[in-house]
Amino acid sequence: MLENKVYRVLDANVNRAMEGIRVAEEVVRFILEDKKLTRQLKALRGDLKRTVNQIPKKKLLSARNSLFDVGGKLYTKEEKSRKSIKSIFKSNIKRAQEAVRVLEEFIKLIDPRLGKSFKSIRFKLYEIEK
Repeated sequence: MLENKVYRVLDANVNRAMEGIRVAEEVVRFILEDKKLTRQLKALRGDLKRTVNQIPKKKLLSARNSLFDVGGKLYTKEEKSRKSIKSIFKSNIKRAQEAVRVLEEFIKLIDPRLGKSFKSIRFKLYEIEK
């Protein structure tokens, strides 16, 4: 039972991290037209995907329970609108950083060797944010 909940946390944060990186990538690709940053974010998304692929996909999917997520319909004031392209980029990089930190912590309960990979990804996100 507890293991299933851990996989649920992992699944939600895999999605959050991937989505956050993708949104940031779209900003640097289509708005800033920054080839170097686009390449870095795309590579980072690939690193994340390769690391996540080491977690049993079947367990992640079977733990998913989106319809009954108690936080699924909660929105903060900040989530309801964005002031600028910069705020979209910043909020999504932060979202990805936080999600990867959660992955780094919770994966230690399932497969501790993957923690270092998530930590590396998180620190790359910090560098990109600068």
